[in-house]
Amino acid sequence: MIFLLITLVLAPAQAPVHKTTQEIEKAFLQNDAAALSQHFKSTGSIIISFPDPIAFSDQMSHQQAHFLFKKIFHSYTTLEFYSINEVPANPDQEEYFFKGRWSFRNKTNKNLYVYHLYFYIAQEKTGKRSTVTHWKILEIKADKI
Repeated sequence: MIFLLITLVLAPAQAPVHKTTQEIEKAFLQNDAAALSQHFKSTGSIIISFPDPIAFSDQMSHQQAHFLFKKIFHSYTTLEFYSINEVPANPDQEEYFFKGRWSFRNKTNKNLYVYHLYFYIAQEKTGKRSTVTHWKILEIKADKI
């Protein structure tokens, strides 16, 4: 009993992964690059890969990814986005794979597209003592449906 109490007190505060996936879903539904970029990892590169019509694949910084999604949301409007599943990437549940379905319309020619999006998300500790943990996007890949 004492061990459990000590573990709960000393364990880092962690937001549930489901809350983060809901916020990602909301960012897509609102075409909000700023809200989405809050979930990008803050250091290092983020891997992003989309098939046609977006046709983009590269590693980029948090800021570059923000501007990429700003451009994407300027050119395409989201019709629907919903979560399909969240699967732990390891037994410690410190990393997750998150799959969503995104349908969107090209604002210029009105063509419709549907992707399966795959997010690789992991815990990132923040704060002076690294006691608060947030889920951050490390990678986004898409397949055309």
